[in-house]
Amino acid sequence: MNRKLSFSVDDEFIDIVKRYEQFLSGKATGYFDVEELESIVEYYLRRGRTKDCTKALELGLQLHPNNNALKTKRAKIYLFLGENQKASRILDKLTETSDYEVILLKIEVQVKMDCYKEAEHLINLLFLEEQEDIDNICLDIAYIYLGHANYDEALQLLEKGDIQNKRNIELLYELAFCYEQAENYERAIETYNRILNIDSYSDEAWFNLGQIYFTLQEFPKALDAYEFALTIDENDSLTVLQKAHVHFQLDQFEPAIEAYLEYKRMTSNVWQTEIFVGECYEKMERYEESIAYYRLSLEAHPHNYDALTGIGICLLEQEFYVESKTYIERAIELDPEAPDAWVYLAEAFIGLDDTEKALDAYQRSISFDFEQPDTLMAIANIYLEKGEYDDALFHYIQAFTMDDTLEFINMFIAVANFKKGNLFEAMPYLKLAMLESDQTASLFLELCPEAIETLFLDDVHQSKLLPPKFTDDDIL
Repeated sequence: MNRKLSFSVDDEFIDIVKRYEQFLSGKATGYFDVEELESIVEYYLRRGRTKDCTKALELGLQLHPNNNALKTKRAKIYLFLGENQKASRILDKLTETSDYEVILLKIEVQVKMDCYKEAEHLINLLFLEEQEDIDNICLDIAYIYLGHANYDEALQLLEKGDIQNKRNIELLYELAFCYEQAENYERAIETYNRILNIDSYSDEAWFNLGQIYFTLQEFPKALDAYEFALTIDENDSLTVLQKAHVHFQLDQFEPAIEAYLEYKRMTSNVWQTEIFVGECYEKMERYEESIAYYRLSLEAHPHNYDALTGIGICLLEQEFYVESKTYIERAIELDPEAPDAWVYLAEAFIGLDDTEKALDAYQRSISFDFEQPDTLMAIANIYLEKGEYDDALFHYIQAFTMDDTLEFINMFIAVANFKKGNLFEAMPYLKLAMLESDQTASLFLELCPEAIETLFLDDVHQSKLLPPKFTDDDIL
């Protein structure tokens, strides 16, 4: 985010910088007045070229040794370098203490040193001295707080400035940004719409509006906003990329691919774009095309975790377990603590009927991220098959605690309890499971065939369990 300053560097000053650089190389001679040297210093400073701006400043002070404007630039350089005390000492020695830029720099020094009361005192003095252009003064001070990530103070100043001038577009952009930082998305949307009411051809406002709707997962509205932005500037590659992402989120994979390929033509970030295209084909279960794009990405960037896991997943879906395992293991070499990769490896071992290695891979996954109810349930299923019912029940309960909507989780808890001989503990879960699915009875008896003698109620129901009559209190 660029800070609005009382001293600005326009494109016309580029010519001055070129003349200055020719002067340094000996290709030109000449004289530079104070304003020209200020422009040169500011030009380099805004580009982070502190050595160049310091060199230009030294030349300026040789030519104009007692000039306060150039001394002010030295204070700015120290501020940029984080040498706040040095900047403060220079500013305190300046004779033109009422200069607007000097006061702003003093405020910035106090904010950077977390001396907020002192900064507030200077701000109040500034408002007493400056009775006009209040909205831009608020904006200038807000930029200081924004640079220090103090969004609350910036927001208060911007709201004050907005009261003074409802049509200051630069201020409105920063105001909307602060609302976003505060996660007050309703006010941010309102503010961007105010900008668009002033300038309906602001592609930046349309894009930012789309970003908020994307964050809120209101994807159709986000798509509309991105479309408006592209109507204004069809060559904005970032908007094209975001449009593709929205189509992906809406499961509109063909338009997403079209947009991703358009973005690919517009940018040098090709290998990442090919991953996005591969993901679209993967979602459409067109695995060969997906693998083709993942391979293209892998050729351009061999140490590519996403491409390796993408190919591994596609091969898993096609039941090529040995080949899948090879790619997933390569991905794990790149990121040994990636929980997803360990899950994919476990699934490959399951396909190869190697449950011990699958169990080990699942365990490695939850060691890096325990909050995986599906993985915990998969671990529980392996323990259930092995007849280790205590471990199975423990992992089923952990999964249930994280997500009680997992398919058949109540039934599996009932199965584990029944296998342990805890019929009393099994029944409430079995009752709930039977309310959730008509398949529960047959699945339960398939896993617990011995239950046929314990739970059958009459000769009429020889192929399914009859749910006992119970009240809501029984369920609870």
